[in-house]
Amino acid sequence: MYTISLTPEQRQALERCRDTSPKPYQRERAAALLKIAAGTSATAVARRGLLRPRRPETVYDWVQRFAAHGVAGLLTLRPGRGRKPAFSPSAPTAGARRSDPRRRSLPGR
Repeated sequence: MYTISLTPEQRQALERCRDTSPKPYQRERAAALLKIAAGTSATAVARRGLLRPRRPETVYDWVQRFAAHGVAGLLTLRPGRGRKPAFSPSAPTAGARRSDPRRRSLPGR
């Protein structure tokens, strides 16, 4: 069972984040932690306590990140997360031809 004991400063920071953060994922994580700190189990919060159900492991990860890094660690996304771009302007496209300086156009072609 995951439990959280919050200092008054941590509780205030989480409440401020839950109420005013521009990022939805930050508001959701802060709300989940406040519910767990109030005595609700992490599994119940994951299944019924948020806007949409989450896997309990996801909420456990939030609790562990909060324990390790505090409020700041919880509210940032780690690098490499999320969907990767389908198009990258720096990568050459599959159909584009690259000019090879060794190739010479032959007369008559």
